[in-house]
Amino acid sequence: MKKTYFGIPLSLIFHILAINTTLFYLTPETYRTGLFGVVYYNLVWLAITHLIRFYTSSKNSSFALAGINYLKVFLLYGLAFFASFIFLGSNVYSPLYLFGVYAFLCLQLIFYGFFCKWARGVYRSKAYSRSKVVVVGWDKNLKKVRRIFDSPEHNFEYIGFFDNKNSKSPTYLGPIENCYQYIFDNDISEVFCIASRLSKDEITNLMHIADISFKRIKIIPDNKEFFSRAMSIELYGSVPVLNLRASQLELEYANMVKRGFDIAFSSLVILGVLSWLIPLIYILQKFDSEGPLFFKQKRDGVNKNSFLCYKFRSMTSSKECDTKMATKNDMRVTRLGNILRKTSIDELPQFFNVLKGDMSVVGPRPHMQLHTEQFEKSIDKYLVRHFLKPGITGLAQVKGYRGEIVDKWDIVNRVRFDIFYMEKWSLELDFFIIYLTVYNIFRGEKKAY
Repeated sequence: MKKTYFGIPLSLIFHILAINTTLFYLTPETYRTGLFGVVYYNLVWLAITHLIRFYTSSKNSSFALAGINYLKVFLLYGLAFFASFIFLGSNVYSPLYLFGVYAFLCLQLIFYGFFCKWARGVYRSKAYSRSKVVVVGWDKNLKKVRRIFDSPEHNFEYIGFFDNKNSKSPTYLGPIENCYQYIFDNDISEVFCIASRLSKDEITNLMHIADISFKRIKIIPDNKEFFSRAMSIELYGSVPVLNLRASQLELEYANMVKRGFDIAFSSLVILGVLSWLIPLIYILQKFDSEGPLFFKQKRDGVNKNSFLCYKFRSMTSSKECDTKMATKNDMRVTRLGNILRKTSIDELPQFFNVLKGDMSVVGPRPHMQLHTEQFEKSIDKYLVRHFLKPGITGLAQVKGYRGEIVDKWDIVNRVRFDIFYMEKWSLELDFFIIYLTVYNIFRGEKKAY
C-alpha cells in the first residue's frame, strides 16, 4: 500500500496560518501589540496538540476518535484563547465578539479536516489503484483484519483467503499450496499470513516469493487468544517481543514528566497548605482526642515494595487499625477525624510520600498489606496495579470506588479502573483526575467516611 507523508506537515502549516491570519485581522488589538501575542497563540497550539497527540500518522484512527480529538483541542485552546485577553488586560472586544471569532476559527479547522479527507480519497482514486490483498491461513483474527481491509481509508482491495481447512465462505480461495501461483497470476500486492496456520516451510516459501517478485508480505503472529489493546511489539535486536501490558509510563521521558509534576505539585501543597495546616490540626487534635498527629501505616507500593504511608490521625488507637478499613458510622473515628475524612484532608500528609518518591499524586490507591495478601489470591489481575506507584487519588476513586469495600465488585471495578489508568496514562488524564477529585470533595461523596 502506497503512503503519503506530507499530510501532517500540511495540516500543521494550515492550522498555524489559520490561527495567525484570523487573529491578525479580527483581534489586532492584542495580536499586533508585540511578540507576546504571536508567540503565545502559536506555542500554546503546539503544546496542546502535542499533549493530546492531535497530529498522528496512524491511519487506524476512527472518525469518532478524530471527532473527540478535535473537541479536546477546541476546548483546551479555547480556554487559552479567552484567558489571553484577561492576561493582556484588553477590554476592547466584547465576550460575544470573541466567541464569534473563536467559533469562526474552529469552523475553518473543521472545514479543513473534511477537505483533507475528501482530497485524500480523490488523490488515491486518481493517483494509484487499490492494493490487492490476500490472506494465507485463517483464524479469528481475520475478522478483525477484514475491518481494516474494508475501510476505504486504507486503500485495500481484499480478494480472499487460503487455508488447508475447506470453507464455504465466498472469499475462500483454496488450500495454501495454491496461493503461490495465485499471487503471481492475479497481481497481488500484499500477502498477510496468519502465523498460527502456517508451517515454517510455508512461511519461508512465501518470504522467498516476496523477495523475488516485489510483493509485500506481512505476518500476523500467533496470538493464542491473548491480544489486547494495551499490547505492543518491541524489538530486542532483531527479535520481536510482545509486551502484554504496554504503558506510556514504561518510557523514560514519561516517568520524568510524571515525577517532575509530582515534585512540583507536592512542593506547592506542602509549602502553601501543610505549612500552616499541620500546626492547626495539631492544636485541634489536642482538644479532640489523645494520640499522635500522624497515623503511619505500612502499605504496598510499586513492585510490592512496602513504605510508610502518612495520614492525619482520624481515629482513636485500636488493635484493628492494620486489619480493618473504616466503615460507615465507625465508632473509632473521632469528631475531628470525621471532618478530616469527609473533606479528604486526612490524606494531605501523603504529599510528603509523593515528595520522597514512595507515591505519586495520581495512581492506584495503596492498600493495607493484609488486604493485598487477600486480594492477590482472590481478585483476577489484582497485582497488575502494583506496576505503578500508588497515588493520593486515582481514576477508581473519582469514579466512585473509594473507601470501604462492601462487596467483591467494589475491588474488581477498582482494579479495572487502575489497569485502565496504567494503560492509558497521560498528563492530561492526571489533570482530569485531580480536577474531579477537587470537584467531588466540594460536592461531597457518599463513601467519604
